[in-house]
Amino acid sequence: MIAADVVTAVLLPAGAAFSAVGALGVLRFPDLLTRLHAATKPQTIGLLLVLAGVAPQTGSAAAATPLLLVAVFQLITAPVAAQTIAAAAHRSGAVDQTALALDESDPEP
Repeated sequence: MIAADVVTAVLLPAGAAFSAVGALGVLRFPDLLTRLHAATKPQTIGLLLVLAGVAPQTGSAAAATPLLLVAVFQLITAPVAAQTIAAAAHRSGAVDQTALALDESDPEP
């Protein structure tokens, strides 16, 4: 049982730190695309670390199964949401074109 406590003691603060850094990035980054990056990548990693930290404390695989479902759902939906928001912002002109190194959606060669 002590090993589970050590794993939890390491993973929960690590997950909280990733989530806090992601939230700070959303507040501090200058444009939509970098804020979107901060809102998805560190937040997803933070949630996965928190879920991995909670799983050893559940005591059984049956009790940890919903945590796995939450992790899978997060891994599927966060990138899709970020891509959809970024594409909509790009189409509406909300993205600064000079900030892009490569614009693959540009029809010009």
